[in-house]
Amino acid sequence: MTQAVSTQQGSKQTADKNAIRPFQKVNIPEAELTELRRRINNTRWPERETVTDATQGVQLATTQALARYWATEYDWRKIEAKLNALPQFITEIDGLDIHFIHVRSKHENALPLIVTHGWPGSITERMKIIDPLTNPTAHGGNASDAFHIVVPSMPGVWVFRQADDDRLGA
Repeated sequence: MTQAVSTQQGSKQTADKNAIRPFQKVNIPEAELTELRRRINNTRWPERETVTDATQGVQLATTQALARYWATEYDWRKIEAKLNALPQFITEIDGLDIHFIHVRSKHENALPLIVTHGWPGSITERMKIIDPLTNPTAHGGNASDAFHIVVPSMPGVWVFRQADDDRLGA
């Protein structure tokens, strides 16, 4: 999927790994989702914590509820559709493929803005702010409030953390 560029040697083409390339689409194979659900359902849980608060970390019941949500309720195809509705790209930086969303505003003079996420996290945490920032007039703002948005995926993280945020009320 690398872009070919002409060199000064005439018709010889060379792959430019640093080129920005369209990211085709998110499409998690059903077999991978089935395997993930199997692994979640086969988790061997530790004993319940010895305290009634979170001083020993996330409580077992909370972790089990989150795992149950991931295994039975999370709609992977819904997040795929949301992601695939946005323009996505990939480029290589320092030997790593970096995936990112890039949405340009329809408003003139929009400013470029990079919106990042933390660890653990993913680009899905930032999806709900893209339209208000790129199209502020549709949300009660002014055209002068518009941004062109770039949301890079942190290497090794990518997507699918939104379920955690939704489930835990973040």
